Amino acid sequence: MENHQPLLEVKDLKKYFPIKSGILQRTKANVKAVENVSLKVYEGETLGIVGESGCGKSTFGRTVLGLEKLTNGSILFRGENIEGLSDRKLKGYKKDMQMIFQDPFASLNPRQRIGNALEEAFIIHTDLSKKDREKRVRELLVEVGLEAEHYDRYPHEFSGGQRQRIGIARAIALNPSLIICDEAVSALDVSVQARIIRLLIELQKKYKLTYMFISHDLGVVRHMCNRVLVMYLGTMVELGSSDQIYKNPMHPYTRALLSAIPRPVPGRKKNPIKLEGDLPSASNYPSGCPFHTRCPLAQEHCKLKVPEWREIEEGHFVACHEV
Repeated sequence: MENHQPLLEVKDLKKYFPIKSGILQRTKANVKAVENVSLKVYEGETLGIVGESGCGKSTFGRTVLGLEKLTNGSILFRGENIEGLSDRKLKGYKKDMQMIFQDPFASLNPRQRIGNALEEAFIIHTDLSKKDREKRVRELLVEVGLEAEHYDRYPHEFSGGQRQRIGIARAIALNPSLIICDEAVSALDVSVQARIIRLLIELQKKYKLTYMFISHDLGVVRHMCNRVLVMYLGTMVELGSSDQIYKNPMHPYTRALLSAIPRPVPGRKKNPIKLEGDLPSASNYPSGCPFHTRCPLAQEHCKLKVPEWREIEEGHFVACHEV
């Protein structure tokens, strides 16, 4: 993989949200939602991004897509830095990068028929006639497991799983290369989850899609992803292949996350690793290693020095003083 040109490359990405106060609304502090994230995403792979709620994984995905303006760093798509491009040039890249949201109902206009909502992408990015747009949308609905007749229905007439299929149809409408799945199955029942995951895998094979799969469900991530990035408090703590992360986790935070995965095996006793304390505030960032306030292995130097991001075996990276 490392020998190929990455589809997406992120370098030293930071995303801060200012905290303002007073009459003049001066910035008194920053919420460091994403801090110095650098990675490459290769064509055709599925990169999982995991961590607790508040670890910055969704903000990272939204920033990559341009829904949030980055504070610092660069985003390269097919080798070109897309930050700072004109709206005209950026339009082509946005067509090639799409997102599936956790709650598709919130992103649909309740007063607009589904067919009209899905047609909007074609109106903005293509010159298709009304008749051709309607034909393409009806084909998309069938492709994601719905009925062509659903074109005339409203969002409230669909179940949660069906609405997520509509979200998937919207994401694949313009034949993108990269789709960011932001907790795309976390709000669904387990049986529905399985069907949506199968659909995502089928579409990936058919259209040679690349996924960034953001989730807190480590079981789903193992099934879906080739590589996994573990984030904590906006930083990267471990990155490796799915096998490396699940069979040989090196960072104490990764081990704690994996120990909490439900394993319904009769007679097997579980020993989840309990992390003391809550996730620190991203507006009051810890010194040294961001995980040292909860880490069972923490030493004095962990409080003072930020751990180096290093490769411990081929393709397996970790940021920890004690590994």
